[in-house]
Amino acid sequence: MQGVMLDKIPLNDRFVMHMDRCLSCRACEAACPNQVAFGDLMDSTRAVIAQQSSDSLQTKETGIMFMLKQRLITHPVRIERMRRLFYWLQRTGLLGWLSKSEWMNKSAIWNLVAQLPLVEFPIQKKTESSYKVGNRWLEVYPAQGQERGAVGLFLGCITRLTDVVTLNASIFILNQLGYVVHVSSRQTCCGAIHQHAGDRDCAVALARQNRSAFTELGVDVVLSTASGCGVQLTEESNADCYRVMDISQFLLTAQGWENIEIRSLEEKVLIHDPCSLRHVLNGHGFVYELMARIPGIQIVPLPGNDQCCGAAGMYFINQPDIAQQLLDAKISAVQEKRGAYLLTSNVGCAMHIAAGLRDRGINLEVLHPVTLLARQMGLEL
Repeated sequence: MQGVMLDKIPLNDRFVMHMDRCLSCRACEAACPNQVAFGDLMDSTRAVIAQQSSDSLQTKETGIMFMLKQRLITHPVRIERMRRLFYWLQRTGLLGWLSKSEWMNKSAIWNLVAQLPLVEFPIQKKTESSYKVGNRWLEVYPAQGQERGAVGLFLGCITRLTDVVTLNASIFILNQLGYVVHVSSRQTCCGAIHQHAGDRDCAVALARQNRSAFTELGVDVVLSTASGCGVQLTEESNADCYRVMDISQFLLTAQGWENIEIRSLEEKVLIHDPCSLRHVLNGHGFVYELMARIPGIQIVPLPGNDQCCGAAGMYFINQPDIAQQLLDAKISAVQEKRGAYLLTSNVGCAMHIAAGLRDRGINLEVLHPVTLLARQMGLEL
């Protein structure tokens, strides 16, 4: 990278390919004794590539990928409107039928669509026996019982469609502990996908909108359930107005647990550490401590947790061969340890690994840690 900036190495196809193949997992950054900010260097270099090279990630994108990033991801409300469509496609079996189409199997976007879990709906309000669900998120979810504080919840872009279960579980647990949950309708994508693809201007614009949306909530803490989004929000937030925290870290230190009953779970649970949580946020340890609150649980770290699973944002689409090799290693580790559940704190990792398990015919549920905890606390939807 330095060689290119100093005009000692040409910005040619070989250099671009080398940069494209980086996962941005930042494991090297975490291991570097001199604390070189490799993630920032990589993002800056990709921005230069995008500006100067006709072979950049941006100009190589197909029309449908460009639409996904610029027309949907930057406008998450549009993704929300697709919920009913995907729900219908999945329940009628049409999505499975489309998967057999030769055109769909050759499409890069199909790699993403094929990984979609069953679409669920946002939590609404509690009835006598359970919670209702609806089409839209509420602006405010009141605390149950004694109020202990208020937090903001980041929905993300794809996450608000693909990981509603985790967002619902987070709201449930926070409300049970006595926290009011604010969900700003003005929040948008975190911008990580754009930044890692060299589109710094778009990433900055999205960060600015999120800062405005979260600041007007008047809360001290904004919580993220997806560690990749958490990294981007943390590095782009205004710490003077609010603090960004991973949901597991916040719950571990939250008040109100003395009034919570957690059912026992006599099962072995495998835990996968996402790169963003392990190498950047240094928060993977909080997950293990939080899960230890469940009586009877046997917690086992997934072997190879210091290595990326291959999802890495859009990496599994842009570099499918390398991503598959990394995924194969994770599937082998899961088969070796044989747990009842696999827990991970990143929606991209969850979808990637779950798809690999399905392809191998392995029936293992992949969950966010807070989802398992909410179940043991009695959440029923």
